[in-house]
Amino acid sequence: MNDLTLRPLSPEDSIEALTALLHVAYASLAAQGWNFTAVDQSVQTTRERVASGQAFVALNADGALVGTVTVAPPKRPDGRYLGDPVPECYTQADTAILAQLAVHPSCRGQGVGERLMDAAEAWARAQGYAHVALDTAVPAEALRRRYERRGYALIGDVQWAGKTYRSVLMRKALGGDGAVA
Repeated sequence: MNDLTLRPLSPEDSIEALTALLHVAYASLAAQGWNFTAVDQSVQTTRERVASGQAFVALNADGALVGTVTVAPPKRPDGRYLGDPVPECYTQADTAILAQLAVHPSCRGQGVGERLMDAAEAWARAQGYAHVALDTAVPAEALRRRYERRGYALIGDVQWAGKTYRSVLMRKALGGDGAVA
């Protein structure tokens, strides 16, 4: 998608519109029975999640919001992540956490998600992080393969409270020049 603008989320951006994008983008996962947080999270939850780190947005040529991702610093070991105890890999000082990757269904297959992940990983590298970690549903095999192609490796699993699936935890080592270490 050559006419894509990718930039950090700004205070002028609508959190309501970002939440609506998350709902639309995650609807296909919900249809498979996977109740990812972004399927129906509140505007307040979106606000809290983007405030925890750096969110990026992708806009099409018309200025419409078509994608987003959030990357955040590690969590406190004694803290909570969306109400659950924090997995150890999310507390490591050298590891940023990627979440809320979403691309509008009409823009899938055009490289928007890859560009958003590139931006998130570049942000993490610029902040001095050596790794980026994420989680996704065990049964979401296409998502897992996508992350594996980008260099993410399985490092564990977790059962988040209230979720209809178990999640895999994945981590990627970041090289200083953009290469996988």
